[in-house]
Amino acid sequence: MAEKSSVFDMIGPVMIGPSSSHTAGVVRIARTAYRLLGSRPEEAEITFYNSFARTYEGHGSDRAIIAGLLDFKTDDKRIKEALDLAKEAGLEYRFKSVGNASTLHPNTIKLVLRKGEETLEVVGESRGGGLINIAEVNGFKADFGANAHTVIITADDVKGSIAFIADVVAHDDCNIATMSVSRKGRNDVACLVIEMDSGIKPVTLAYLRSLSWVKQVIYIPDIDC
Repeated sequence: MAEKSSVFDMIGPVMIGPSSSHTAGVVRIARTAYRLLGSRPEEAEITFYNSFARTYEGHGSDRAIIAGLLDFKTDDKRIKEALDLAKEAGLEYRFKSVGNASTLHPNTIKLVLRKGEETLEVVGESRGGGLINIAEVNGFKADFGANAHTVIITADDVKGSIAFIADVVAHDDCNIATMSVSRKGRNDVACLVIEMDSGIKPVTLAYLRSLSWVKQVIYIPDIDC
């Protein structure tokens, strides 16, 4: 009897699988979530929406998302074995699908990751050509592509805080490409996302983390590094 073939039997030099939306983009979404959490999760609940909900198994997006949570790059040959390797690594996962979410991008994935007492929720969109958009982080609007040096700062909504942080970053010779702010209410916690053309120094990150009104600072270099 002939052995059943898989979409992952076709291994190219850049990307594993049949589609950059269903593999490269999905891997990058998960690798970004990995970095937001700070390490490999112990549990992952993964929801595929719209077109992904109908095709994620046949096109290998299930393996791609788990591979990213194991921090595999988009050209890693182990992607096709990711589901088995996750079990060996102690990563528990479950998949859900929602086929009709009209307010979401056609290729949307929501990740709820847990490690110890920490929980992270990320909503990502695969835009094609391997490009992604991280739409939300823990309920805050984020909208960054993870292909630039990115700092995500969660802080109290203190008057003048955005200008202050921008000034600190500028003094580190970092050119700000984009900046966005989301908050859950006036004088509540806010989330600031800064994309930069170059990396930021560890001492600058340490200073930002030392500020009394800053709750968390996460730094993500280019996701493909």
